[in-house]
Amino acid sequence: MSKSMETSPTAATIAGERVPDARALRADALAQARRGLILDAARTAFFELGLEGASMREIARRAGYTPGAIYSYFASKEEVYAALLGESLLRLNAHVAAAPDDGNAADRVRSKAGAFFDFYSDNPRDLDLGFYLFQGVRPLGLTRDLDAQLNAQLRAALQPAADALAEFGLDAASAEVEITALFAQMVGLLLLIHTGRIRIFRQQAPQLLRRYLDQLTERLQRR
Repeated sequence: MSKSMETSPTAATIAGERVPDARALRADALAQARRGLILDAARTAFFELGLEGASMREIARRAGYTPGAIYSYFASKEEVYAALLGESLLRLNAHVAAAPDDGNAADRVRSKAGAFFDFYSDNPRDLDLGFYLFQGVRPLGLTRDLDAQLNAQLRAALQPAADALAEFGLDAASAEVEITALFAQMVGLLLLIHTGRIRIFRQQAPQLLRRYLDQLTERLQRR
């Protein structure tokens, strides 16, 4: 066979570029499907048993695999947790990015902060995952690099609101104070919703957030 007719078992050449063949694509799709099943099983195990109560053996049982099989995808349950939280934070960032960013700085603060809040209000299970970061509780086994990556994704979701706050002429230190206070306000309200404690005060969390944002932007506009 001439060199021009040669092909590898996993790739073909099209227009001078090597591309995976159908067998490689099927194998990749199967691997992704198996990984998805493992993550789905882990999600339910974590929510029902907690991070400490769930084990790799239990996750494997729920996924329909042997414990050894899932170790080819994840080295530990903490790594599984990091994958779940990473996917949740990607969805959070996409939701914030899709929020309107027209209008003035005050409009953008309300839009981006509102999108952040609404994501967790509408997805309480993502809030459960996220609170490992919100409370600064790092699961044992989660490496420093993974922890830093996840925190960076969380901070990225707050960055659009922080950028809008900076347009009020705040210096870096003042902007950091304001975004931290806004984050604390949102997390506090989300926790009140999540635990049902908001009913004690007979208040509606979205309205309280809007009031806070109105007061914040009005204060900054007067500077």
